[in-house]
Amino acid sequence: MDTNTIQQLIEQGLPGARVAVRGDDGVHFEALVVSDAFRGKLPLARHRLVYATLGELMGGEIHALALRTLTPEEHAPQQGGAEG
Repeated sequence: MDTNTIQQLIEQGLPGARVAVRGDDGVHFEALVVSDAFRGKLPLARHRLVYATLGELMGGEIHALALRTLTPEEHAPQQGGAEG
């Protein structure tokens, strides 16, 4: 598994989302996902939305995925390098 594939799957499952994925070993990843779909949702619900975009890959090819899930408004104050 690679970061580009994970990014594409999340972007397809959450249209309009901005996604940045990191992971050097091919099984452990971290992702920043910024989406309007997270408005009004608690962190667990946000994570479930992201996990749903990855389906059976979670727990299989993707052993671990650390998530930061933000709305565009939550992300705006942090934009000075949060994705870098």
